[in-house]
Amino acid sequence: MSARIDAHQHFWRYHRDTHAWIGDTMAALKRDFLPADLQPLLAAAGFDGCVAVQAQQHVAETAWLLQLADRFPFIRGVVGWIDLCAPNVAAALAALAAHSRLRGVRHVVQDEADDRFMLRPDFQRGIAALAPLGLVYDILIYARQLPTAIELVQRFPRQPFVLDHIAKPNIRAGRLDEWRSDIIRLATYPNVTCKLSGMVTEADWQAWQADDFTPYLDVVLEAFGAQRLLIGSDWPVCTLAGSYADVVAVVTNHVARLSPSERDAVCGDNAVRVYNLAV
Repeated sequence: MSARIDAHQHFWRYHRDTHAWIGDTMAALKRDFLPADLQPLLAAAGFDGCVAVQAQQHVAETAWLLQLADRFPFIRGVVGWIDLCAPNVAAALAALAAHSRLRGVRHVVQDEADDRFMLRPDFQRGIAALAPLGLVYDILIYARQLPTAIELVQRFPRQPFVLDHIAKPNIRAGRLDEWRSDIIRLATYPNVTCKLSGMVTEADWQAWQADDFTPYLDVVLEAFGAQRLLIGSDWPVCTLAGSYADVVAVVTNHVARLSPSERDAVCGDNAVRVYNLAV
């Protein structure tokens, strides 16, 4: 029996110092978002569980997310943060990975001034420490950083990678061509999967329509295939542009044309396999 998994969402207790990335244009996010807020939304959308993803670049948040996973079984896995550039990264990762719900690591590369940050030797030393522990690396970038992501995955063919938010193309402006060619190149590497998430906040928050996403969804479906795509809400960030149900429907309506097994893959089975989730 297939499990339906929201493969990308966040929790936080808001504080302006620890969540400085939430600017005034995101005022609706300046409050706590906790498991009790998400659980009824998951249930209403037919999801059995979720993957909680880091929102702060601090290991204390990762520890907190793992504590939440202990208390709320519907949190099937955590993608946390650790300083991958630290000299002691292997030991620090091993300590965190002792918790079975830690399934991956992410760094907010999109905010790094150097678009080639992922090719730094110290960062790559951290990436090399992930696969021996069975951990995925989530790639959070803007579309312009895709060429660097391609170089990264070339160098680590045994490391599982997940591309978040289809690499954040400029959907608001309808930009497609350069992003499309880079996505097609990235998808040639079988160790990369892609999350169908984070799209509504790259569109016009107030006026997007489902058809705005069709060209982008068509590209990633053709490039990766149904067996390497994962649905994710990006809740609560997605609420800046739409309700949980409406955001999820962008993807579920698009994949409705697929076979039942392909729909099951996108809507949960791939997340279980890629992140090795307990179900």
